[in-house]
Amino acid sequence: MALKKTLRRLRGWRVLQDSRAVVTVEFALLSVPLVVMVIGSFDFAYQVYLKTVVQGALNDVSRTASLEAPDLECKTGTLTDKVQCAIKRRSDVVARDATYAVRIRNFYDFSTVGRSEKLVTDYNKNGAYDAGDCFVDLNENGRFDTDAGRDGVGGADDVSYYTVTVTMPRLFPIDKFLPLSPNYVISGETAVRNQPYARQRIPPTVCV
Repeated sequence: MALKKTLRRLRGWRVLQDSRAVVTVEFALLSVPLVVMVIGSFDFAYQVYLKTVVQGALNDVSRTASLEAPDLECKTGTLTDKVQCAIKRRSDVVARDATYAVRIRNFYDFSTVGRSEKLVTDYNKNGAYDAGDCFVDLNENGRFDTDAGRDGVGGADDVSYYTVTVTMPRLFPIDKFLPLSPNYVISGETAVRNQPYARQRIPPTVCV
């Protein structure tokens, strides 16, 4: 009788050990994807937050830069340098060890952003510029361009188009588990019409 009880206890102990071993293996198998999912969620949330901060900084700075004599709290360099400096100051609160690249182009109006210069005469009616056709030389370089923009903020009533790219090391090491870049690459863009502090330039019509 005593022997039977002992055997039952041994069998129960083996079953308990086996159950614990199975639980340990299952936890080991599930813990890695669970940790990756949690870290990935934090990483994605931070990236969205960083983009919101960068875009907000760009919107604020571009509105200030649209004035005739903008005060961007950065005293040296070109206006583009000052814009980059101002965006960096506002974004560095959350952007650790980030680098910034800012480009500013200006256009005559919103309708010409990213578009070619306007044809005035199209002698062969093909809808494209050919030698001898007349066009509004929006960037005033004496030739027809498929991109009517000029570098810089421009003058009164011009439309300034800003793009900023922020590169920063990832806050969480998610790239160790997934095929991702070790850096965030955040971009923002906005278009702002400069204040009418003077008469807007009138671009010439050119026939070449």
